[in-house]
Amino acid sequence: MAAAGPGPPEAGGSFRRCLARLGALRPQPGAESTDGRRIELHLLFDQLISESCGPATAAGPSAQDVCALLVQACQLVHLDQEHLVSKLCQLIHHLLNRFQVMVDEQSLNFLLSYCISALKQCSSWTHVEILQALAALVYNNGPKCQKYLPDLLGQAGLLVRFSDSAQPDVELRRAAVRSMANLCLSVPGQPYLDESYRSVCFRTFLSVLQSSKTSDVDDITFCMLLQNALKGIQSLLNGGKMKLMQTDQIGSLLAVLKKCMFHGLPGLSIEMPAALYPAPLPQYDKRSPVKPEPSEPAASKQAGNRRKKSKGKQKKGELGEEGREDLGDAGNESVLGAAVRNLRLGDVQDGPCPDPGTRASDVACVPAGKDHPASPYAGWKRISSSESEYSDAEGGIQSKVRSYQANVRQGALACFLSAIKSIEKRVLYGYWSAFVPDAPGIGSPQSVSLMTIALKDPSPKTRACALQVLSAILEGSKQFLSVAEDANDHKRAFTPFSVTIASSIRELHRCLLLALVAESSSQTLTQIVKCLANLVSNAPYSRLKPGLLTRVWNQIKPYICHKDVNVRVSSLTLLGAIVSVQAPLPEVQLLLQQPSSSGLNNSGSATPHRLNSEQRRKAPPSEGEPPDNLAGCTSSEPCWLLRLCVSIIVLPREDSCSDSDATFPSFSSVYEPCPLRLESLQVLALLVKGYFSMAQSYFLELGEVACRCMEEMDPSIQLHGAKLLEELGTGVLQQYKPDSAVAADQRVPVSVVVTFWTMMLNGPLPGTLQSSPHATLQTSACDALSSILPEAFSSLPNDQQILCVTLLLGLNHSENPLVKAAAARALGVYVLFSCLRQDVMFVADTANAILDSLHDKSPNVRAKAAWSLGNLTDTLIINMETMGQSFQEEFSDLLLLKMLRSATEASRDRDKVKSNAVRALGNVLHFLQPYHIANPRFREAIEESLQALISTVQSEATMKVRWNACYALGNVFKNPALPLGEAPWTTQAYSALSSVVKSCKNFKVRIKSAMALSIPSKRECYGSTEQFCQIWSALVVALQKSEDTEDFLEFKYSASLRAQICQALFHLLSLAKSTDLPVVWKTVTEDGDGIRPYVLQYLKSGGEENEAGAHTDSCERERALRGAIEHLAGIEKQLEGKARVRVSLYLENVLRNHANTTELTEA
Repeated sequence: MAAAGPGPPEAGGSFRRCLARLGALRPQPGAESTDGRRIELHLLFDQLISESCGPATAAGPSAQDVCALLVQACQLVHLDQEHLVSKLCQLIHHLLNRFQVMVDEQSLNFLLSYCISALKQCSSWTHVEILQALAALVYNNGPKCQKYLPDLLGQAGLLVRFSDSAQPDVELRRAAVRSMANLCLSVPGQPYLDESYRSVCFRTFLSVLQSSKTSDVDDITFCMLLQNALKGIQSLLNGGKMKLMQTDQIGSLLAVLKKCMFHGLPGLSIEMPAALYPAPLPQYDKRSPVKPEPSEPAASKQAGNRRKKSKGKQKKGELGEEGREDLGDAGNESVLGAAVRNLRLGDVQDGPCPDPGTRASDVACVPAGKDHPASPYAGWKRISSSESEYSDAEGGIQSKVRSYQANVRQGALACFLSAIKSIEKRVLYGYWSAFVPDAPGIGSPQSVSLMTIALKDPSPKTRACALQVLSAILEGSKQFLSVAEDANDHKRAFTPFSVTIASSIRELHRCLLLALVAESSSQTLTQIVKCLANLVSNAPYSRLKPGLLTRVWNQIKPYICHKDVNVRVSSLTLLGAIVSVQAPLPEVQLLLQQPSSSGLNNSGSATPHRLNSEQRRKAPPSEGEPPDNLAGCTSSEPCWLLRLCVSIIVLPREDSCSDSDATFPSFSSVYEPCPLRLESLQVLALLVKGYFSMAQSYFLELGEVACRCMEEMDPSIQLHGAKLLEELGTGVLQQYKPDSAVAADQRVPVSVVVTFWTMMLNGPLPGTLQSSPHATLQTSACDALSSILPEAFSSLPNDQQILCVTLLLGLNHSENPLVKAAAARALGVYVLFSCLRQDVMFVADTANAILDSLHDKSPNVRAKAAWSLGNLTDTLIINMETMGQSFQEEFSDLLLLKMLRSATEASRDRDKVKSNAVRALGNVLHFLQPYHIANPRFREAIEESLQALISTVQSEATMKVRWNACYALGNVFKNPALPLGEAPWTTQAYSALSSVVKSCKNFKVRIKSAMALSIPSKRECYGSTEQFCQIWSALVVALQKSEDTEDFLEFKYSASLRAQICQALFHLLSLAKSTDLPVVWKTVTEDGDGIRPYVLQYLKSGGEENEAGAHTDSCERERALRGAIEHLAGIEKQLEGKARVRVSLYLENVLRNHANTTELTEA
């Protein structure tokens, strides 16, 4: 509701006096109404209207008084007194807008009925004022107006009729559209308009936007009409959660939005079709990619909030009042004149640049036919009001028109932003080329796009809106843009779609960098940099020619020293995006290795002395050892970005900051503003994560930075310090993984890692874990503590090892689910440490803590606890294999039984818990000894756990759950103490696995079930001949169906599946008894020709890694087949009759074929 502020002096008293005078008057029939009464009412209304338009003061009338006055006035004015009706409606409009009155429901019903009756009965000349009153009444009251909707929005509704395109009176049409737009505003927690009314409104607004301005309509009125329609559509999209699904509906809306986006833009006139049509896109996997964690700090959010305000909340007042802020905006820009713009460009051109030549190649190196960087300003100069083409009065009108046109453009862009949220991304990207620039063909003009506005619009607010829309389009575009490729020069008769998208990405880089050097408004500059960050986060640079990131990198460097804090923060966000996108990229690796002085001299309007002094200065090296001496340091020059971030975080600032620092008054003036430090910490964490080989040269120094941050009072700085600590720990862990490609002499030495963690444990980390009031900080500190290198942990002093374990066991009892989940997970990491897992007391304490968390009410805590229980049971198996009987006897039977029961119960939980619960079950059942199995207390628990595993294998749970269940049954089969082949559950287990191996949609689950079926080492374990033959037949069928799938993504696993099935078949043949051979022979005679190619392929494709991660070469496979042939031949010699030697003969033929093929290949 638009309001111009509080009322005049003693407004409350004045209103009460007027209310008393109105109250003293009694309603009279129209015929008896005297001239005196009419004159008195005219005077009263004039007085009230003039007072409501007077200067603002602090006091104002109460909503109750205003409602009472308006109701009384309506009762006194008959509908045949049209002059009074008109004046009364003006009064309603003024008072409700002026004092932001929320009308109570009873008064609203009365006043709405009055206005609707007036529209039906009074002459057309009164309708504009009545509709203005109606618009003020329905504003934010839509849900209370349900019973009046048929009169207003029905088939022949008043608003529908007045807003029709055939309506000759534009003012009337505008007032009707405005009322309709106000009706479409949503009220939180209240029902929204019915679908039928929504459709009527949408069609009306669309019709208004599609209409053209006629010569008899003035520019400002037409702009206001368009703006009301745009606000109406935006309300429908936002409040009604309207989903745009139909292609014609989307195409029509986007066409009018594109037209309005350029409304009145100087030097540009475009003709738009009635609808845009999507380009056919290639099909791609529709599964949404994993979202990265948001990395924008508090400052970015504040900037975003300011941006949202710039769209303007719809107000109840005159649109002239709504546009008042933008009038100054556009007007100020228009009178800047060419000289100021040239000065601004001069500042940037004289600014930092590695080399004057590179600036030209980085930004302004444009193929023939593209605009020169200065060209966007040509249009602005044409409209400069400083030129004396017209008088001052004309200049004022022109300035006002430009302001209203800018409001339309901003409204269209705000509406487009809402539309983006209402359209599926894969549908939206069909219209990519209509809004995103593409490189023009030789001799052809550049198509108009959002970048046209960002480069050429005279209003900085409109430019910022266009960039915000472009950012929204780019957000989540990674899958769409992933098809782009121009790394290889294509020489074809047509341009592939991948090259078209790559060209568009390149053009976006070029245009945004042009906008960057040309922009003077700090708020718009922030949007440009954020838009670049969104582009960088989603573009597939590994498939594009290198050089794009280098240009962005070199162009953004000066802005890190910009006078506006928000620009500096967003510049760091962009650098963070560069170091995190598809890391590690060779191009970024080279950029990080550039000398620290590169691109940082002469930083224009920034503070050139600042970074130069920082380059000469280093933070004190840790433990008296210079960072350059650490392993992996290959560069004599320190990493520029790393040094910059460290200096922003830990060094006091040398100069006074800009006015924008006043936004953050609560932060200490000693250091840089908090949002800047937070963003620097995030960039450091991303740098460590993506380019650890470079960051490890400063390993201890970065540890000191994390320590200093965690010692500060600000919890957000502490939190990001803990996250940096976790990334440093994780980077070392990655280097020491068994499959790591990092050479041993290039890793951070264990002694340095020990020094690092000693510093952490003697520093603020234990205190943070023990007593921090902030759960998120404790959680991060817990995650950081779990990232310690096991080899370093075992070298820590004994008291520090005990401290770590004690802290984690204590936090496992936290009441906060986030902290408890992190502690449970950390215990699951520690229980795998070789120095801890052999300690029976620690394993027992950890088991009790994890089992406690497994019964927590939080699903997240239970999921982490189940994962840790799986790790703990892995430890039991490792200890059983390395320590033997001694560990098994020391481990408590009661605790083992408790683990078995808890894991069985957890296997019925949700999938995230279940997947690790079944893993734990398999390990515990594998660990059980004969005396456990003979114990009556265990018998029932064992039976329940086995049934839980079997039912999970057969269930419709997720792939991960079923995969783990098959793996768990395979583990169960490894325990010789279990009565495998004899107990009733054996048949159920084999039946479940046989069913899965034949028919599961997921091939990885099939592979794991085939592997489980090949684990039993004795023929007796497979049970009866009938059971054995069922397993054999199931595997043969599975082999024949190994290419049958509805999901083409499963095909890549089909070779692994065949290999695993062939291995299982060979294993069964090597164990077969004479009674098993008839069924085997039947398979050979019926399906031998179909099976042979698969077996030959299996024998030929040696050296592949199977699902278990083990390599089996062709010699091993041949040996397994020969072993099966010898075993079968020995059995067949003992048999009489026709079955003799036939199966072994078939296999010998297969082996002979394989040998012949191999010889031919080698020859």
